[in-house]
Amino acid sequence: MKKPVVVLVGRPNVGKSTLFNRLVGERLAIIDDVPGTTRDHLIAEGDWAGHDFFVVDTGGIDPGRQRTQQPLSIGSAAFIDEIRAQAEIAMEEADVILLVVDAQEGLTQADEEVAQILRERQIAGRPQPPILLVANKADSETYRLNALDFYSLGMGEPYPISAIHGTGTGDLLDAVVANFPPADTAEEQVESIKVAIVGKPNAGKSSLLNKLVGKERAIVSPIPGTTRDAIDTEITRDGQLYTLIDTAGIRKRGSVIPGVEKYSVLRAMQAIERCDVALLVIDVVSGITAQDTHIAGYINQAWKSVILVVNKWDLIEKDNQTTLEYEARIREALNFMPYVPVLFISAATGQRVNQILPMVKNVQQERLTKLPTAQLNRILVNAQDLHQSPSGTGRPFRIYYGTQVRMDPPTFLLYCNDPSLAHFTYLRFLENQIRKEYPFIGTPIHLVLKKRERTEHEQ
Repeated sequence: MKKPVVVLVGRPNVGKSTLFNRLVGERLAIIDDVPGTTRDHLIAEGDWAGHDFFVVDTGGIDPGRQRTQQPLSIGSAAFIDEIRAQAEIAMEEADVILLVVDAQEGLTQADEEVAQILRERQIAGRPQPPILLVANKADSETYRLNALDFYSLGMGEPYPISAIHGTGTGDLLDAVVANFPPADTAEEQVESIKVAIVGKPNAGKSSLLNKLVGKERAIVSPIPGTTRDAIDTEITRDGQLYTLIDTAGIRKRGSVIPGVEKYSVLRAMQAIERCDVALLVIDVVSGITAQDTHIAGYINQAWKSVILVVNKWDLIEKDNQTTLEYEARIREALNFMPYVPVLFISAATGQRVNQILPMVKNVQQERLTKLPTAQLNRILVNAQDLHQSPSGTGRPFRIYYGTQVRMDPPTFLLYCNDPSLAHFTYLRFLENQIRKEYPFIGTPIHLVLKKRERTEHEQ
């Protein structure tokens, strides 16, 4: 199910970054008294009252203009254009918009401009997410009363809060989750394998989608980021239904909208959340980049299965060692997921594209495999006989019993004497021992430790 998206908009220096940090519980945004400090959109996950959601922080100033020291006055046309661009992008992506204003400074012309932009979209009849008016910096009773002045914006009742102290944020979050769209209760086709096609811009994701589908389903262009929206396409191959989720980035119309590319990251994260198997498409010409490893890291954190699809293989001069050399480089860069299969393809020529969906089906079957309890415990006993866990306390880490408690992903509950004694290297060793017996190709293994006292038999 798609996670809701909460987007913070407003003029610079009203405390959006501080509120962002409060909502996600981490100091991920730069906080400064200088207007326009947030140079990029920041995306993180938040949760409240059992609801998980994405939070997007938007900056009000063009980073290029900051670097060139060209100031923007509040009333300037350029400033209004940037606020408009920010609001338009937010409304395309958001399930809930938080319009943030400053209760201490009071109502300004810029606040009215932002509200007018939001109203214009509503008047035009375009889809409009709920908008909550947030009067930040209401650190005293006087400032909380000042929040009443913002009624004139026509955005409903303001929520007076102090993001820096947390005052009022609980009531705000209650209102946020109450405005989330209802969960899709339609029963999903369980037989369909959901496949997210992810990767950095211009890696060839749309070309790959078109080759898999067999027709021009997605717009293909040499310009990075030419697909604005995620595209779901259902196809059947050899009796198996697949739902392909393309996340090829953002369409650029005219001049580049400041910060617009950041929303491609959000779409990729949403697609990964929805999928069973992710195809991480890597451009072999440019090589593996930090952006590739970041996407791979998020796939890993989301406990999703993955296949590395190395595209544009037709553009590389090769000898009999080329494939091995490139695979070694990729595996070194992504050493935190050694279980991942690698395919070298060309979406342009179709080389090895026909191997992708059969591999997806195989990886999904691995993801849904359940190891018999007897087999798992034999692996655990042999592993502990082979190698005892190191301990700096003098107390050895000991596993008494294990069982697989779920599939999708494979999750193993291990009853032990003390979870705090388990070093992560030993857990990696245990994972490797499990994979020696059953590889779980392309799929992460989740080991969960639970303390349990020894029984008389185990002593």
